[in-house]
Amino acid sequence: MTYSDAEKLIRHVTLRQLQIFETVVRLGNYTRAAEALHLSQPTVSMQVKKLSETIGYPLLEKVGGHIHTTSVGHEVYSSAKDILNSMVSLGETTSALEGKVSGPLRLAVITTAKYFMPHLLGVFIAQYPEVKPVLKVTNRSRVLERLKSNEDDLLIMGQAPVELAVEAYPFVDNELVVVASPDHPLAQQSAITLEQLSKERFLVREAGSGTRLAIERLFADKGLEVQPYMELGSSEAIKQAVMAGLGISVLSRQNLRLELAGNHIALLDVRGFPLFYRWYAVHLKGKKLSLVARTFLDFLLRQGKDMLQQVPQRGGED
Repeated sequence: MTYSDAEKLIRHVTLRQLQIFETVVRLGNYTRAAEALHLSQPTVSMQVKKLSETIGYPLLEKVGGHIHTTSVGHEVYSSAKDILNSMVSLGETTSALEGKVSGPLRLAVITTAKYFMPHLLGVFIAQYPEVKPVLKVTNRSRVLERLKSNEDDLLIMGQAPVELAVEAYPFVDNELVVVASPDHPLAQQSAITLEQLSKERFLVREAGSGTRLAIERLFADKGLEVQPYMELGSSEAIKQAVMAGLGISVLSRQNLRLELAGNHIALLDVRGFPLFYRWYAVHLKGKKLSLVARTFLDFLLRQGKDMLQQVPQRGGED
């Protein structure tokens, strides 16, 4: 690239165009990018087209109904991420130098955490009103994808990944219990064995769910196997199925207080239960946290447990 070519790019490529292009590539289509940026789809398409014309090469191509970057588009996407991250870091550095806890806080949480994380954020924002939280709620598989691509400041999950080099900070217990409908035959028994459970109709989340991984690991350690009777898309759906007498399941006790108080669900007395896991705040090893992220992490470690005890209990997912 000649000096004049570089000068043309500097003069005509805007940060907004780079942001739009980066969002389109990251989310995989124009519609989702438009929604995320609060723009119309024609505006997003037009800005990507202008960027392509300024660069002088096609940046995107459609193959099999999906958008892919061209070789040049891949380089532009990589550069766009670097530039945008640098701009964010610049703003965070300025705030940090001023000692002011302000700016974006990007969090991704597994779906079980969606019922308590907003409450924790509410308390935190009350203390630091200039922080602007961005909360992404999704399943464990997608959270791990976001972790790998370093899209967030912190990720909240029930089991820290062992396949990635991460820093994981436990901040509160996550108690898993076995549940059934109150009129289930096992509801009247005590000291139920895992072998007995393995013969029951088990209701489970999709493969890869943190709770399902914990169950499968526990049974495998005893030489047993769980044969899923039904695979459901959320723990809320599993609760309804349990109450309807379709089978038994393992859920987080934290999300069952309303059902337990109303005698809609029964806790089974099973040997080896409850299982105690932890909620973790996670980031890639070596990641430099912004002042906002460091402050929020410290808040979780110091106050998270006490705050969660005050959270109204509702259904949850994992």
